Amino acid sequence: MKKILASLILLSISFGYFVQAQSPVSLGDLKKVSVKDASLDLFTTNGNAKVTIYSPSVFRIRIVKSDFAKDFSYAVVGTPVQCKVDVKQNNNDITVSTDSVILKISRKPVRFTFTTHDGRVLNEDDQAMGTQWIGENISTYKKLQDGEKFIGLGEKTGNLDRRGSAYENWNRDFPDYRAVDDPLYATIPFYMGIHHGLTYGIFFDNSYKSRFNFGASNNRFSSFEADAGEMNYYFIGNTSVAGIIKSYTDLTGRMEMPPLWSLGYQQCRWSYFPEKMVLNVAKTFRDKKIPCDVIYLDIHYMDAYKVFTFNPERFSKPKEMVDELHGMGFHLATIIDPGVKVEKGYNAYEDGLKKDVFIKYPDNTNYTAQVWPGWCHFPDFSNPDTRKWWGENFKVLTDAGVEGFWNDMNEIASWGQATPLNIQFNYDGQKANYRQIKNMYGMQMARSTFEGTKKLMNGRRPLVITRSGYAGLQRYTSIWTGDNGANEENMLLGVRLVNSLGLSGVAFTGYDVGGFVGDKSPALFNRWISLGTFCPFFRAHATYDSRSAEPWAFGESAEAINRRYIQFRYRMLPYIYSSFFEASQTGLPVARSLAINYTNDEKIFYAAYQNQYLFGPSFLVAPVESSKDFLKVYLPAGNKWYDLYTDKIFEGGEETVVPSDLTHLPVFVKGGSIIPIQSVVQNTTEKPDETLEIHVFNDEKSGKFVYYEDDGTTYQNKTGNFLKRTLSFDARKKSLMLGKTEGSFSSRYNKVKIIFHGFGLLSKVKSPIGDINTTSENLHLVSSDYGNYAVLSVVLPLTNNEISLNW
Repeated sequence: MKKILASLILLSISFGYFVQAQSPVSLGDLKKVSVKDASLDLFTTNGNAKVTIYSPSVFRIRIVKSDFAKDFSYAVVGTPVQCKVDVKQNNNDITVSTDSVILKISRKPVRFTFTTHDGRVLNEDDQAMGTQWIGENISTYKKLQDGEKFIGLGEKTGNLDRRGSAYENWNRDFPDYRAVDDPLYATIPFYMGIHHGLTYGIFFDNSYKSRFNFGASNNRFSSFEADAGEMNYYFIGNTSVAGIIKSYTDLTGRMEMPPLWSLGYQQCRWSYFPEKMVLNVAKTFRDKKIPCDVIYLDIHYMDAYKVFTFNPERFSKPKEMVDELHGMGFHLATIIDPGVKVEKGYNAYEDGLKKDVFIKYPDNTNYTAQVWPGWCHFPDFSNPDTRKWWGENFKVLTDAGVEGFWNDMNEIASWGQATPLNIQFNYDGQKANYRQIKNMYGMQMARSTFEGTKKLMNGRRPLVITRSGYAGLQRYTSIWTGDNGANEENMLLGVRLVNSLGLSGVAFTGYDVGGFVGDKSPALFNRWISLGTFCPFFRAHATYDSRSAEPWAFGESAEAINRRYIQFRYRMLPYIYSSFFEASQTGLPVARSLAINYTNDEKIFYAAYQNQYLFGPSFLVAPVESSKDFLKVYLPAGNKWYDLYTDKIFEGGEETVVPSDLTHLPVFVKGGSIIPIQSVVQNTTEKPDETLEIHVFNDEKSGKFVYYEDDGTTYQNKTGNFLKRTLSFDARKKSLMLGKTEGSFSSRYNKVKIIFHGFGLLSKVKSPIGDINTTSENLHLVSSDYGNYAVLSVVLPLTNNEISLNW
């Protein structure tokens, strides 16, 4: 009996401990505060918190149970800047003020509230819950504001407004995903909240498996949590979405200028082999006058799928093949996977063993899993020595002339999809397991690829692409949205994924045009090509057991439509390249959700209009299924809008029905825009016509555009070898100004043709070469599928000096 009683007592005690361990524990009350410069240390009844002011608009909050770990992040490269900070304390709370934001910290319990200077709440903790632990799990609960919307969070499916949805971050290989599937391949734990005309951002820099709840299954809170680690988030307060993106990319970095050729059309398939097929595809592009710059080799170029090799039968003379491709104006990109085949005598394997670069089990043996080559070891990209080793191994590819490097399977993907959580990583000397590293593995692989190939390419820019990544990936790589399906739903989803990545600081993004998995119809491929024309990363792809995805593969009629859109892509390159320059300077994406420019316009969040976006600052694109010949679009208020094909003018704030057959993806130009375009070329090594066209679209509002050129291939732009000038349209003064150039680069163009849209019959234009009267020789006839229209054009010498026109 005593034994039974003792057992019951022990059981009740154990159960009590279990309940206690699983009960939520909040941060508690403030016991002590220490203030030093722009930092506050808070000591509470159940933990510690640290507040650091990074800038007037960026506050960092760190919360732990006991001691803070070493401050280390692969995502954040920004550091605090000196700014004015005012700290005031009373018995109830502590107030921290900058020029932009006020943080109020209550003492009992410790809760954080961010406000504007006029007292409006930007974001506040849920008063009862705040930040809590359940075991290792740590969560922060924020009070839902009336009408609050949520945007961003990177590569996430669902609606533009995330309200009512929940998401998980745990990067995974997910072929043929659908519009409601989550998670996908990449983790960017950064979102923005919008309410009452206010905006803010939160970046939760914790790489463990994390979850975000934006009012899913409740009407009380939004929250973000992680399975372990610190509550480590950056609050960003700004008056605009664009300003928040700028502040976020101040923290996580911005992209470098990509090679110009990577902005042209790119052709891929699983797989092009042997060499003869690759060359035949290239020659067909040139014979059919369809512009193209890049051809990809998928896994079949390798010897038994072993990385850093060429198949000796299929690609016996890779350098000669690449030289021939270069002679036709093509660049070659090859796929690269992280798995290194376990095979005696194989150089990468033997050298990797010797230099001890692979992921380990806790007993210090190398982790092994099966992928394409069979059993493989996997590099530990969190080890600086491994990153260097990996980069050096690309020499076999760069020596052959390869310039694009396509990082795949880096979630980590393997057969079975059950990578053990206990495998060990160096984590730049700090040691970690897979729970903490998984979401960052792909980013660190892309980093290793970028840093290595950049060193090997003798001052030329590599193209790096990744499938998986983490916040900050934009510093090293572009990203595509993985193995999408060949269907209408996935086509439109791809647009939203790209736009959401853009909201999350990643400008160089794209999807597989046509869809990777499954057969595509001619109509679907036509529509997808037209959308890809207005996508930052423009690549068609197809799986091995599906129909080819070359622009001519669907018949002559489809080929003609594809050719016309791809040609227009090349005409837009001066505009596109300049938009990428803006991304490199401010973090603003090239494909821009309308939430950036029209944040408080309710209609842009409607299901019917949420796919619409701006391509650069001027083109509004309205995606539509291939089966629809007409589409209802919404053109936001504030400017006139011009039909790209007809110059027909629409007033802003209108919903209107427009043609959307396969020859006519609905695209509009914002009034006040200035758009530089060039003549059609077959590839970016081909010199365009000497005349740069600058199209000016009339409006009551003025407009500006920063035009940018450099050599497109090297890093000499960083030492001044670039050309930059501001183009300004002043609606009130009725003038167009081409500002004086900056930089030492000589433009590709020596003439400029100014083309006026929507100005009516101007009687006279005053220019540096004298007054130009409106005559028939100045009327520029534009032909389109929907008729012809005339616009006034003026041709002038293009010099580096200021050029002014008035009318």
